[in-house]
Amino acid sequence: MAKFVVTPASVAQRDAWAGGAIPEVERVRPGLWSVPVPIPVNPLRYVLVYVLELPDGVAIVDAGWNTDEAYDALVAGLGVAGYTIADVKGVLVTHIHPDHYGLAGRVREMSGAWIALHPADARLVRERYDDDVIDTLVRRERALLARCGVPAATLDELAGASMMIRHVVSMARPDRLVEDGDELGLPGWDLRAVWTPGHSPGHLCFLSPARRLLFSGDHVLAKITPIVAVHPQSGPNPLADYLDSLAAVRKLDVEEVLPAHEYRFMELAGRVDYVMAHHDERLAEVERVVGASDGVTCWAVATRLTWSRPWETIPSYMRRAANNETLAHLAWLEARGRVLRVAGEPDLWRLP
Repeated sequence: MAKFVVTPASVAQRDAWAGGAIPEVERVRPGLWSVPVPIPVNPLRYVLVYVLELPDGVAIVDAGWNTDEAYDALVAGLGVAGYTIADVKGVLVTHIHPDHYGLAGRVREMSGAWIALHPADARLVRERYDDDVIDTLVRRERALLARCGVPAATLDELAGASMMIRHVVSMARPDRLVEDGDELGLPGWDLRAVWTPGHSPGHLCFLSPARRLLFSGDHVLAKITPIVAVHPQSGPNPLADYLDSLAAVRKLDVEEVLPAHEYRFMELAGRVDYVMAHHDERLAEVERVVGASDGVTCWAVATRLTWSRPWETIPSYMRRAANNETLAHLAWLEARGRVLRVAGEPDLWRLP
């Protein structure tokens, strides 16, 4: 597949990303700032938090992980823009993954800001982050991995892989539930929510039609593609949801995309087309691997796919993501009758 390279909206931000550095705080446009908030020990390195100026303070899009380093970076970035943490009136969370939602509760505690989230993600907060019930989620993940054919010796390790970052989330229930199409009501901003499920069930983008800006969260990024996986808190066919969501945002009249990682960029439609073509190729590859065997587990399919590095060098916690992404592609193919699932312990996949 021919590469499609987007035009960076900020060359300095693109160069920082390419050089392995964290970019500077930037004034994107009048009344809008980009603040990089570091993610420790993570190849993504930072979350881009967007600061929207209001008549009586600011609202932010996403927040970062709940670490002192992240909090200090957010406070410092607000200072560059001329504000303090007490000036934050609202936190618009694109989705509940720790690097977006984790710091929201601490920001609310320090400022009194409201937290906004889509209902589909709000329903998942307690099971994902409440210490009293999180063991249930781990058990459900273990059962799913067993049906995928994950080796018994690694089941417990993979099922509990996310627990190592549990501490970077401040448990915080949202104050506002934001549905698809809702106007956010931020003075001076014509911001509208666009529901884009796939990466998470309640992922939101935020569109400013007047400014022709799309705050895309993890839905559309400049270089990488987000994880779209079947897991205990996903829908049955998240890849179908994701591809439908991509088709929906492709139609938007947008000049600039403001993602949560990497760098801001132009050419939304071209980037969407490239990502959709990538998944078409991946689906074809999964189908070929299934067709080469008369019954194969999801885990075995994952080990035979092309990844960015050899399978044996992928860390165990990332192998879980690879397995669950593979399962999402199998579920998409199953829904269209291109592969069949033979239910069991483990499930086996074959061609019709």
